Amino acid sequence: MEFQRTLKKRVKIQGIGLHCGKRVVMTVRPAGVDTGIRFVRTDISGRPEIKATLHNVIKCAHATTIGTNAFHISTVEHLMATFSGLGIDNAVVEIDGPEVPAMDGSSAIFMYLFKEAGLKIQGRPRRFIEITEEISICENDKKVTFKPHSTLHIDFSIDFPHPVIKAQRFSGRMDRKTFEKRIAKARTFGFLREVEMLHENGLALGASLENAVVIGDNRVLNQDGLRFSDEFVRHKVLDILGDLYLLGAPIRAKVIAEKSGHDLHVKAMKKLMETRSAWRYSNPETEHGHVAKWLREPAAAGAGVVI
Repeated sequence: MEFQRTLKKRVKIQGIGLHCGKRVVMTVRPAGVDTGIRFVRTDISGRPEIKATLHNVIKCAHATTIGTNAFHISTVEHLMATFSGLGIDNAVVEIDGPEVPAMDGSSAIFMYLFKEAGLKIQGRPRRFIEITEEISICENDKKVTFKPHSTLHIDFSIDFPHPVIKAQRFSGRMDRKTFEKRIAKARTFGFLREVEMLHENGLALGASLENAVVIGDNRVLNQDGLRFSDEFVRHKVLDILGDLYLLGAPIRAKVIAEKSGHDLHVKAMKKLMETRSAWRYSNPETEHGHVAKWLREPAAAGAGVVI
């Protein structure tokens, strides 16, 4: 039996938002059992709060954004991947801006700081979502499939018509060791030729060689090159790991992703949750119907957080 975890002490992080280009201060605090991952916008009157769950995803173009009609927090996937990779179930993220700071474009700095703070085992079992039957979703040549499995195993393949990337595939069990050694350091990437278009759409305003792998016509422009020969697909694994944690609980499944991105990840997870015969909650103390209700619970727009 695995028990829930939180941080032993708070962690303060400062950085630039990848898309908004604004400096953001973020404090991640320990939280009690069954809190889940919650975000609090400290720069807005009333300190509105929102759970990091699938129900609260409002946008997933170029990044995953959670929010309400009143406020949002974007690019949550790298931070969520860190919570998932380190097995952190409960935390409160206080943030004074609209976007999680990009740091170096990966989860490496979040991982380092959380490990320095230490992890605290809590006195309640973890709740897992277990896949009971295969389910998939396709859009053109993109596909996401969930299959029954005893652990979380991700098999991700990409194929870009670019000489630097081409076809890449990563397949492996997503335990803490794999995350720390093979996934966490993989950075987000983008093409230099798309920068002007992204800027016109209010995106990548904070992107630089310090927080992304930038690809020119035939080479990587970062002076130090790549961290892994297949860093691009490893970052896609990082992205889907963060998106999957928006299910509100760790998942046990073989997840096969082909050329997919945030939008298809969210659609696949919604289809999974709507197909009640395809999954179950592992904790026998919690009924299946209660879980579905918990995942659908809307944000408490003006609620305070008690730790």
